[in-house]
Amino acid sequence: MWRHPCEGFRVSGVKFFSRHKGEVNCCSFSPDCQILLTCSDDGGLYLWRAATGKLLAKVRGHAGPVKCCVFSKDGRFFASASHDCSVGIWLTSTVERVHALTGHTRSVETVSFSVDSKWLVSGGWDNTAVLWDTETGLKMRELLGHSAAVQSSAFSTDSRFLATGSWDHSVKLWGLSGDKEVVTLDGHQGNVACLCFSTAGMLASGSWDGTVRVWSPQRRVCLFVLGGGDRAWVRCVVFSRDGLVLASTAEGDTVKLWDMADGRCVKRLQGHKDSAYGCVFSPSGALLTTGSDQLDLGEEEDEDSEEQEEEEQEKKK
Repeated sequence: MWRHPCEGFRVSGVKFFSRHKGEVNCCSFSPDCQILLTCSDDGGLYLWRAATGKLLAKVRGHAGPVKCCVFSKDGRFFASASHDCSVGIWLTSTVERVHALTGHTRSVETVSFSVDSKWLVSGGWDNTAVLWDTETGLKMRELLGHSAAVQSSAFSTDSRFLATGSWDHSVKLWGLSGDKEVVTLDGHQGNVACLCFSTAGMLASGSWDGTVRVWSPQRRVCLFVLGGGDRAWVRCVVFSRDGLVLASTAEGDTVKLWDMADGRCVKRLQGHKDSAYGCVFSPSGALLTTGSDQLDLGEEEDEDSEEQEEEEQEKKK
């Protein structure tokens, strides 16, 4: 008998990664699912062993809260966006910053890599999105058109399109090959906080109007409007690898899983003590990780002692 993919998801053996000292804004799995990357208002980027929860590295370099982080699709790099107006490109193997990108004039809210890892896009409160060459760190293109802050971004899986979401309530689709037509998708009544393309070509956008909209970029139409009844701000949307399931997080402690065949909410996951902000599927699709601003965890005492040991070891060096 056929079983829906969501039926296998449940809150079980929850592992908390709780060393941050501020709200966790974003999380990202490495392509091989061995490392989990998180960033926070505490200004740090943390790399964790996904299977054990062991902290592998604390990365510092930004002078303000880190708003977004992501691994490149080949796993060689990870990128960070910060309130200090800069973007960092870091080498995963050494956690060394190879490029500090300073093309924005206000806080940077979003970064995304293209599927081939050649391009990085950043967007922020200066109402612009900037396309960068990952290897050289050079600015390739400045994308102008939004009338308010750019808060979210995503490349299509074939790298033909780039989507940006803004506080002007719109989603814009930018052509990256040959045809550089800009398409505007309207419908949201609040800022567009998150975007994600599926392997099937659908585009999901989440807004602070409390809804998730699922679009067909080719037809330029909205296929589904999900949620909206409780007006909870949508913080993150992510498709499973096969595109059959969409996960969303919003204000509140519940993560929702949606069926992309008919737009039904087929699962609600609860485990956080506070609002869930970021979410990401592992590359295999077997795991879903979410982040929140929950700080009062049961493991806090053990972790404090670990931090003290680390500090003592550093003093001895």
